[in-house]
Amino acid sequence: MLKKHVDHVDHKMIESGYFNHLDFQLVEWKPGFAVLEIEIGPQHLNRSKILHGGVLTAMIDTVCGFSGCHCSTPGHIRNAVTLSLTTSFTGQASSGIIRAEGRKRTRGRKIYVASAEVFNCADEIIAIGEATYRYRSGSEDSSGQPA
Repeated sequence: MLKKHVDHVDHKMIESGYFNHLDFQLVEWKPGFAVLEIEIGPQHLNRSKILHGGVLTAMIDTVCGFSGCHCSTPGHIRNAVTLSLTTSFTGQASSGIIRAEGRKRTRGRKIYVASAEVFNCADEIIAIGEATYRYRSGSEDSSGQPA
């Protein structure tokens, strides 16, 4: 069973069509750290009936992005765009809950770098990745901007 969404976040402010389409659940979010989960369904599988690499890559991109965009100011939001993204596949899954953990590693004034690990339901790493982001205007400060 998936963990419940984090309670302190207005999910309408963070979700997107793509986020919702893939059934991502943001289950933990704090400064410099985020956790996403999905329960694998048939829509997540490739022709070999294993989790599609695109889903794993999207999880890495999304969780790394969240790790650098936490905002604790109510009604405010922070946004960033991906500049580069690498993914390495180290295992596979075809059912169960997949968990991605993202950590912001370093940042400058407008750029930050984050990394992620994705785990299968046996808590084995099935993918790792690293990404570089640029904050959108107004999102450089941790207080963000009005949504």
